[in-house]
Amino acid sequence: MRVHVVSDVHGNSQDLARAGDGADALVCLGDLVLFLDYADHSRGIFPDLFGEANADRLVELRTARRFDEARAFAAGLWQGVDRRAAIEVAVRKQYAELFAAFPRPTFATYGNVDIPALWPEYTTPGITVLDGERVEIGGRVFGFVGGGLPSPMRTPYEVDEETYAAKVEALGEVDVLCSHIPPDVPDLCYDTVARRFERGSSALLDAIRRTRPRYALFGHVHQPLARRMRIGRTECVNVGHFASTGRPWALEW
Repeated sequence: MRVHVVSDVHGNSQDLARAGDGADALVCLGDLVLFLDYADHSRGIFPDLFGEANADRLVELRTARRFDEARAFAAGLWQGVDRRAAIEVAVRKQYAELFAAFPRPTFATYGNVDIPALWPEYTTPGITVLDGERVEIGGRVFGFVGGGLPSPMRTPYEVDEETYAAKVEALGEVDVLCSHIPPDVPDLCYDTVARRFERGSSALLDAIRRTRPRYALFGHVHQPLARRMRIGRTECVNVGHFASTGRPWALEW
């Protein structure tokens, strides 16, 4: 059995269409939407609406951790624009391309920048969406936990720690624990390019120590200090920033 795993697709529909080649199934750990490409400030919803120069400024402020200034700067640009409507139109366009590119079968969960309420409109036969739920793939039990925890970025799908922990608890014992964000381990949460810690989940870490899955797979941190480590018997793997690499991570048994 061979399963390919991707995360942080961020608009890369071209490579997504090939991500299942040679695999029996694809697992996607979320963040389909591209709001702003930190490597290329001309790409994404924000520069499409407000131009690359304004995207440069927003990235500069966020990278310097001046989040209040970044929010005030963005708020000024949004004045006179129906923000909700503009973003929804742009996200729908991306989702139409991305969901059409998914190979079949695909098992997916949400990232913190995704909008779960829109997914049912684009989910077709062969695409299974799970959040706080389990599924058997090739005789192994996979558990999925979508979304992120509250952060200064205030991304669309962030839930409080209690809600997130309840989703983790609902999985019980699984062979492969799949989530968008990593367990709360500093080396797995630190982004070496952004030079900051991203939110990790203590509930995921507790579940790994308690239930000892064979694998814990996640994304979210694009350039982690450590891409993989072992916690007890569990191999913890950041499956990579698919938007930039275009390569899935392969799990075989």
